[in-house]
Amino acid sequence: MIESYSFGRIIINGRHYRSDVIIYPDRVDGSWWRARGHNLCMDDIKEILEYKPEVLIIGKGKSGMMKVPDEVQNAVKKHGIELVTADTKEAVERYNSIAGEKKTVAALHLTC
Repeated sequence: MIESYSFGRIIINGRHYRSDVIIYPDRVDGSWWRARGHNLCMDDIKEILEYKPEVLIIGKGKSGMMKVPDEVQNAVKKHGIELVTADTKEAVERYNSIAGEKKTVAALHLTC
């Protein structure tokens, strides 16, 4: 469960993170770094697609600055994964509301 989120900081299951994260049902990758900064690309979510969640929630940053190109959105949907994109605050709320019901992964950009 995500306990709190603020610009550049997130608390997940009591642990503090200050860099972007990918939350899997069984672990947290606290070193997520995107190849093109604020433009999500396929390489950035390769491991997520291999994991095959039912839902992928992408937090685009506090102000929603990270772009999720059509190519990425279409690839996620082609894999049969429900995609949710939102500013990170809303993404955190969505994650907390559905993570216990469906196999959910959240990829969260914590700044911008």
